Amino acid sequence: MDKPKINPYIPIVIGVISVSISAILVKLASAESGVIAFYRMFFSVLIMSPLFFMKYKNEIKIMSRRDWTFSVIAGVFLSFHFILWFESLNYTSVASSTVLVTLQPIFAFVGTFLFFKEKISLKTLLAGFIAIIGSFIISWGDFKISGSALYGDILALIACALVTAYLLFGQDVRKRLSLITYTYVVYSISSITLFFYVLIKGESFVGHPSIDWLWFLLLAIIPNLLGHTLFNWSLKYVSTNALSIAILFEPIGAAILAFYVFNEVVTSLQVLGGIVVILGIMLFVIDGKLVLRIFFKKKA
Repeated sequence: MDKPKINPYIPIVIGVISVSISAILVKLASAESGVIAFYRMFFSVLIMSPLFFMKYKNEIKIMSRRDWTFSVIAGVFLSFHFILWFESLNYTSVASSTVLVTLQPIFAFVGTFLFFKEKISLKTLLAGFIAIIGSFIISWGDFKISGSALYGDILALIACALVTAYLLFGQDVRKRLSLITYTYVVYSISSITLFFYVLIKGESFVGHPSIDWLWFLLLAIIPNLLGHTLFNWSLKYVSTNALSIAILFEPIGAAILAFYVFNEVVTSLQVLGGIVVILGIMLFVIDGKLVLRIFFKKKA
């Protein structure tokens, strides 16, 4: 493995900060959730187009019917993930929404168990149980605030399930395509899906405040292209588990930003629930032998 010119954890930190900004930019925009999601994906496709057509367009020819089918399904799931997650931010706090969306590894396990018959380990069951308890603590705290906050939590959980489905359908296609080609195809399909969603809903593509166009563009550049590109680059030098744990700091970054930008105060139950969820997911992604060494000392 080539030695990186910079410490790979530096790009990871920048990536975490980049994706943490996503929820903030969504809340700053005044447009409907579908419109925000459409322009996030559409601008991403526009920015990627020169590179794709200059270097990667021929990869389209090797895509099979199965690849196209799975890519379309993945793109549709990604579209509705953004719609529901963005909508959840209209009802619940940034902290609650982003923590619940980080349950993705647990949802991924459920998906691989149901569709690929992967075995369930004791560690996985324990991790899932802990994460579920954490999500209930968050939801109970939000329900005490208002019923609409609980509704936002439910939307965030559904959004998490949808992004998991997007990843499960995409992982097979990703094995045969470069990152650029796969991303470009799925983002394009997502843009088309969102275009028709906005059209059917009767929402407006234009007439938004000038500042909204800045938020749309920044959503495409910072979390979509910068954040996820840095994560994918870092995978060459660090383990997937290390990256998964690093991404768990996204809700912390988002909550801090929300406090300073929107004066959102995190409740004690949100903090407790968030900590429990993150501990559960950390238990899920770290190596099982390491867990045993931490919690059970070997007999002398």
